[in-house]
Amino acid sequence: MTLDSSQEHNPMQLFQQWFYEVDKTYPEIEVNAMLFSTIGVDGFPKSRIVLLKRFTWEGYIFFTNYNSEKGKAIAQNNKVSILFNWAVAKREVLISGKAKKIAKNLSEGYFESRPEGSKLSAWASNQSEVVSSRKVLDDQLEHYETKFKNQSIPKPSNWGGYLIRPDKIEFIEYIPLTGLKCTITYELSSDYNWNINIRYSVN
Repeated sequence: MTLDSSQEHNPMQLFQQWFYEVDKTYPEIEVNAMLFSTIGVDGFPKSRIVLLKRFTWEGYIFFTNYNSEKGKAIAQNNKVSILFNWAVAKREVLISGKAKKIAKNLSEGYFESRPEGSKLSAWASNQSEVVSSRKVLDDQLEHYETKFKNQSIPKPSNWGGYLIRPDKIEFIEYIPLTGLKCTITYELSSDYNWNINIRYSVN
């Protein structure tokens, strides 16, 4: 695997290239699906699939209920990891970093772009909390449909985005017919430059 000069200094350039290559070549897969892992409030690791909504030169952004299980885990320990497993493309990207809430106005801007049903669900659902029946959720949804009828739906205060700032990014590519894989590892140094290591190993 060869890197151009920009990719040698900034892994986000390589991530952008891989992301759009996979998205274009394999439109049938959800390229933005990522396995998001935290250390739970019980001290055990917990993983779940979430959707990447944006990525910038700073990191990776997703949105959720701040009172959800993952929100509570981040509040206690903001060290997280995300994995993009693009198996059909024989590529993976593993990212370790720290999560922090994004600015309120950025969350509001994204919330405004969501469909009305998604906005109402954000109000009606207390994510990760146990409810006694489906009817409870239906009643909550109906309540907020009535409350916000014929008016704009504001963002709930307990809903918003997180930015994951990466400290380490591993790009893994499986080489067909060889049984080998190539791993490119970027690690952020104390002077905020990226150290890079490329290695080949048996799959």
